[in-house]
Amino acid sequence: MLQRLALLFPLWMILSGAIALYRPHWLTAMNQGPVMVLLLAFIMLCMGLTLTLDDFRRIARLPKAVAIGFAAQYSIMPLLAWGVAQALSLPPHFAVGLILVGCCPGGTASNLVTYIAGADVALSVVMTVCSTLAAVVLTPLLTQFFAGALVPVDAWLLFKQTLQVVIIPVVVGVLLNRWAPRQVMRVMPVAPLLSVMGVCFICAVVFAANAEAILEYGFQLILATMLLHGGGFLIGYNFARIFGCQEQSARTISIEVGMQNSGLAIVLAKQAFPLLPLAPVVGAVSAVMHSLLGSLLAVSWRTRFPRPHTE
Repeated sequence: MLQRLALLFPLWMILSGAIALYRPHWLTAMNQGPVMVLLLAFIMLCMGLTLTLDDFRRIARLPKAVAIGFAAQYSIMPLLAWGVAQALSLPPHFAVGLILVGCCPGGTASNLVTYIAGADVALSVVMTVCSTLAAVVLTPLLTQFFAGALVPVDAWLLFKQTLQVVIIPVVVGVLLNRWAPRQVMRVMPVAPLLSVMGVCFICAVVFAANAEAILEYGFQLILATMLLHGGGFLIGYNFARIFGCQEQSARTISIEVGMQNSGLAIVLAKQAFPLLPLAPVVGAVSAVMHSLLGSLLAVSWRTRFPRPHTE
């Protein structure tokens, strides 16, 4: 039952966003202080609880697919985000927000979507872990490279924030899974749903705080995020196929590339770009968009193109 509720992620995103836009005063107070940072850290802790040391050992057994997926993640999405921002002539606050989304690691919801698509969940988990760990270095550097011409980017600040809200909680989660497995097993059934609700809440708070801007620039934001994530799914799949991945791995890589950690993008944008208050809005719209597109793609694969034979 709890897993089914977690799989309704896109529905919860739409409902929470609609409530935030309709009754923004319910949530605006939450946009201040460390609430968002602590909530994202909790989400990443939940991700860490799902991981074991065996998950990291799988990398050795999946070197080709992991390497191809990793290269796709940190090349396709940053370039695509920059290209979309240029093509649509986005104002700096939206352009920086979109580029930051493109430079973030794969989102944890991608593991759920991979499962729905009948793709390789183990590969999805390993790819999410790899891109998340690498985000400490690559997200600040790539953001500085692609967005540095638009606004000053403090790569060191981004580095410290990514370390605090991503790596430390994930490592703590893995260690808890190792040293307190019984307690973790009690929490595990509800962890995915709590993560989903956490992401929905973060996005709802950003929606509420910027309701007027979202309603005014909604079409521009929807178009930009649709092109970014839709392009990520499409190019990611073909990238994997060109480099020799079989169907199941290509589906997984497509999902991992197309779905970003938008919650991280929101928190980093709020902290690193205080002079661009609308930058986090892109992350919130992005979370809704990649969840919808990813779920639709997964259901299409699951129903029209059944699970292929494993490699």
